[in-house]
Amino acid sequence: MNKKLGIVIDPLEAIKTVKDSSFAMLLAAKKRGWTIYTMQQSDLYMKDATAMARTCITEVQDDPVHGFNTQPAADIELASLDVILMRKDPPFDMEYITTTYLLEMAEKEGTLVVNRPSSLRDANEKFFITRFPQCCTPMVVSRDQKRIRSFVKQQKDVIVKPLDGMGGASIFRITPEDPNLSVILESVTEHGSKTVMAQQFIPQISEGDKRILLIDGEAVPYALARIPASGETRGNLAAGGSGIGVKLNDRDLWICQQLAPTLREMGILFAGIDVIGDYLTEINITSPTCIRELDKQYKLDIAGQLMDCIEQSLNA
Repeated sequence: MNKKLGIVIDPLEAIKTVKDSSFAMLLAAKKRGWTIYTMQQSDLYMKDATAMARTCITEVQDDPVHGFNTQPAADIELASLDVILMRKDPPFDMEYITTTYLLEMAEKEGTLVVNRPSSLRDANEKFFITRFPQCCTPMVVSRDQKRIRSFVKQQKDVIVKPLDGMGGASIFRITPEDPNLSVILESVTEHGSKTVMAQQFIPQISEGDKRILLIDGEAVPYALARIPASGETRGNLAAGGSGIGVKLNDRDLWICQQLAPTLREMGILFAGIDVIGDYLTEINITSPTCIRELDKQYKLDIAGQLMDCIEQSLNA
């Protein structure tokens, strides 16, 4: 049966199809004969208590140059779609939150939204790990520079990062003897006006920051270990890291098992968690990546697995 799939996505012309996870999802939807409607965040609106969007029916093909072909835009009710993928990259700002309100209106009318709008609001990708302290290193979340400085003194080697960042932006490694400690804390907390997370540094970052993908709480058996570039402590691909596929070990699987019930309960069908060494460091639920890299290395069909999961949810 033909399904109508909508996707809230960044501008199509900016997408690098050879590595984009959202594009992999659209290819999987096409394979099933589903009709694809693309829209940007700015295309969503509400009229007379009805969630609407300016959308384009879109054809996709696995072509690095001509991946998309769109029909003329038209306004539709979001609730007319069977499923909507929320794949807009952060920043997680008030506009993002407003988008979740609009998507929630469609959800209440019976449309499946992946991931659940309320969970997109509640599960900050940095702070969400505090729900699973058994999986994490020592950490502190605060805007108080003295409190963070005390934590750095106690732990000796610390990573500090904003709660709303992505792609490795504004992540610092600091020690008590760092001559730039004060200016780093002033900068990252914006002089005490912005809450940040400080975590004990994990030396195993040299072996990679593993991105593990979970579909309805079930882990893909391989991860992409993002190895920092020379002189870097960040493994993010956007920060120059390189990706190497690795099989999940027992500790990785245990961490996934700890998260799985909560992810299912919160309607998070697709998540990407970050694991360094033995420790969980982030839970990404807005627009997790690395599908195409893992598919290529291990001949997987991760997006296809996700579409199977979505189809089961629609038919339940």
